[in-house]
Amino acid sequence: MAADWTAIEGLPSPRLETLFAEDADRLARFSVDVAGLHFDFSKTHLTEQAVAAFEALAKAQDLSGKREALFAGEIVNTTEGRAATHVAERGEGSEDDVAAARVLHARMRALIDAIEGGALGEIRHVLHVGIGGSALGPDLLVDALGRESGRYDVAIVSNVDGCALEEAFARFDPTATLLVVASKTFTTKETMLNAESVLQWMGEGGVDDVYGRVIALTADPDKAVEWGVDETRVLPFADSVGGRYSLWSSIGFPAALALGWDCFADMLEGAGEMDRHFRQTSLAHNAPVLAAFADLYYTHNRHAETRATFAYDERLRLLPSYLQQLEMESNGKGVTIDGAPLTGPSAAITWGGVGTDAQHAVFQLLHQGTHLVPVEFVAVIEPGDTLAEDHHRQLLLNAFAQGAALMKGRPNDDAARSYSGDRPSSTILLDDLDARTLGALIAFYEQRVFVNATLIGINPFDQFGVELGKEMAKAADAGGQEFDVSTTDLMKRAFG
Repeated sequence: MAADWTAIEGLPSPRLETLFAEDADRLARFSVDVAGLHFDFSKTHLTEQAVAAFEALAKAQDLSGKREALFAGEIVNTTEGRAATHVAERGEGSEDDVAAARVLHARMRALIDAIEGGALGEIRHVLHVGIGGSALGPDLLVDALGRESGRYDVAIVSNVDGCALEEAFARFDPTATLLVVASKTFTTKETMLNAESVLQWMGEGGVDDVYGRVIALTADPDKAVEWGVDETRVLPFADSVGGRYSLWSSIGFPAALALGWDCFADMLEGAGEMDRHFRQTSLAHNAPVLAAFADLYYTHNRHAETRATFAYDERLRLLPSYLQQLEMESNGKGVTIDGAPLTGPSAAITWGGVGTDAQHAVFQLLHQGTHLVPVEFVAVIEPGDTLAEDHHRQLLLNAFAQGAALMKGRPNDDAARSYSGDRPSSTILLDDLDARTLGALIAFYEQRVFVNATLIGINPFDQFGVELGKEMAKAADAGGQEFDVSTTDLMKRAFG
């Protein structure tokens, strides 16, 4: 249903410093603590009046009802006639969906136990091939939490560019490598081509039974068996778990293997804790809801076209890339859930970077450019390194100071040296970066996407926009696609 934006139009927009000056309780009013995460939305332009207006919009769009439908396992992906059961993977869906997820988790754990026990021979390396959500989620988890793990050397390869595979081949011993193929349909061309190349490399490297070293992660087990994977090494996940929401399912296998099952279970629990907060907490004190209110305020009322996330922790360097798919594939839609054209903006363009590196690359535009860009800082109180304390202190001081500078600004008679200020930011501060807090953080972003979609009136669970170019490439490969003169010329130059 298309949103009626009347409730949020015409909201006053005083400067951020004025909002703090006029409300001594502003910080407490717009801060939330849950699951080891502290959310500070006080440097956004949200006010009690704005929150009330968005609550009215949420009521009109039946956010509460749609939230319950999500957790009840009802059909919420209406264009494809499916539920969206990723919440059940962390224990918060319908009773039947949760039970089914636990059975599949037990199957995954049993296979991990078997691998650790030597059932597949010596395994030192794990080469995971997938694309989109089948790669971004596991890559984020392993990179964030596995830097000190000596269990397995993991490479996540998504790009069909052969350079990506060759980089992994240079590091790994084919006789000690486990190939993990992640594909919902087990037909994704890029993934299957990469998988076939890995099998060839393993065979040439001395592995007699290459298929005996393959694990398949898929929603179509029959396709995996047909391809050559033994049924005992196929880890299914529900068709109602979308790719970008799938790291909680068997798609998280490489992370569970590399980090250990207890770590994976802690991640699920942290996500479940955030789910319970989202489901049970009033809208005015609900972290995903307040974040979505701010998102919509800036896209609709202030016409902001982008939003930037900066991770002030090297271990979260892949978070902006992960969020790009989660947010833009979910909410980058042009029609409502009923198929009518949107009357307002859809998702903002998501981008970002890492810590102090980004300060010396893009913050010039954030402070003095003509674009309004809401900024989100993500930082961790406990350091991830063992160097002198000053490293982490300087990192955090930079994060906090950037938010303060964006808000306060500094006028100057020299226009080139003047900062306008009144530029919004929010901060997410983790007590520590561990499996529980990372699980909660990712679940927060998922539920934020859901709230945004519900208030806009779109379906966040389909992704038809990614298909056309892939279909045309496939047809062109088979010689059955005619192109415009420009594209035809490029292909002739490349292929002769």
